[in-house]
Amino acid sequence: MEVILREHVDNLGRRGEIVKVADGYARNYLLPRKLALVATEGNKKQIERERVKFDAKELEEKHVADAVAARLRTVDVEISRKVGETEALYGSVTSGDIADALAAKGFDIEKRRLNLPDPIKKLGEFEVPVRLHRDVIVPLKVRVVAEGEPERAKK
Repeated sequence: MEVILREHVDNLGRRGEIVKVADGYARNYLLPRKLALVATEGNKKQIERERVKFDAKELEEKHVADAVAARLRTVDVEISRKVGETEALYGSVTSGDIADALAAKGFDIEKRRLNLPDPIKKLGEFEVPVRLHRDVIVPLKVRVVAEGEPERAKK
């Protein structure tokens, strides 16, 4: 089935593109979430009329993401966790924990925007990519320290 994307969909296409997808994917995911329209002549004309508005919205989102990225580059996140004698963490640090730490510093970033493939399970300093916009990805410094002993992880 051919559909016209109303929003950017990762690994599929950009807003305004006509793409061919499986019928079930279109019916069960794209269309109910209003991410796409069925590619008819009327819908193609409607998307062309909306293209200027889409481009302006895209440019505005990119400017906002660039501004947040500039502020985020100066931020270091420190998360303390309980550790055992071998400096192994009890539990782990997840993207949700990092998002909460960022919220405490005044950044409203969803945890799904943090590209953390596996939870952090050891002490140390890590770089976690934050995808603020499709074209704006910022590395965030995350330092995991032992609870009650912040100088221990800095060795």
